[in-house]
Amino acid sequence: MTERYQGYTHLLFEYPAERILKITINRPEKYNALDQVGHKELTYVWREVDEDPDIDVVILTGAGKAFSAGGDFEMVQKITEDFDVRATIWKEARDLVYNIMNCGKPITSAINGPAVGAGLVAGLMADISIVSKSVSITDGHTRLGVAAGDHAAIIWPLLCGMAKSKYYLLTCDRLSGEEAERIGLVSLCVEAEELQDRAMEVAEKLKGGAPTAIRWTKYSLNNWLRMAGPIYDTSTALEMLGFGGPEAREGLASLQEKRDPNFPRGANI
Repeated sequence: MTERYQGYTHLLFEYPAERILKITINRPEKYNALDQVGHKELTYVWREVDEDPDIDVVILTGAGKAFSAGGDFEMVQKITEDFDVRATIWKEARDLVYNIMNCGKPITSAINGPAVGAGLVAGLMADISIVSKSVSITDGHTRLGVAAGDHAAIIWPLLCGMAKSKYYLLTCDRLSGEEAERIGLVSLCVEAEELQDRAMEVAEKLKGGAPTAIRWTKYSLNNWLRMAGPIYDTSTALEMLGFGGPEAREGLASLQEKRDPNFPRGANI
């Protein structure tokens, strides 16, 4: 392990093969939910990866039964109450998407369990996303009472079209791994016991390819996402605006109390 990745508390770093880095979101007792420290680490590790001369490919996965349950309730509570926290998380949410997009190294995600929030961002923003059939995916934002920000507006319409994007982002219905592959939201869907091996197989294939050609192809394709940057920036701003309102407070309370939400009927905004 190089000194480059020392000091991280919620991310585990391994080298399963030469020039392949495996990053594991490592908070299994919380289903890999991210607190403020974990959120920051997941946001900025991609800059380290981009500058690391000793790796060509990254695999991202989650420890235990989940990929990532998104932001933990304590962090979400702080976002609703504290402007400075809300502003910081807004910056990190933007940086997370752009850092993954601008990381020159190809990223493969092995989505091994439930994926929500910032974890889902990283899973779907990966260049090649592999999911197990038993996985449950949901964006979750409107269920929480905020606009679908994070990554949804920049990439879901490109992956699975506007009709499916609107359906799943507005309703927060869950997708199985098989359905996610069917509509084009993820690259591949495999049996759970095959997931990590398939991710390694893809990583080895990428490592064996022409590194500059692969990185420049990624850069070129991601210009589709860069063109959608203003759309994305608007969605994250509206998400954070919502965190200061009554719908987010009710959404969070209902999740904490494990009940259906009763969102207030306010102004026709």
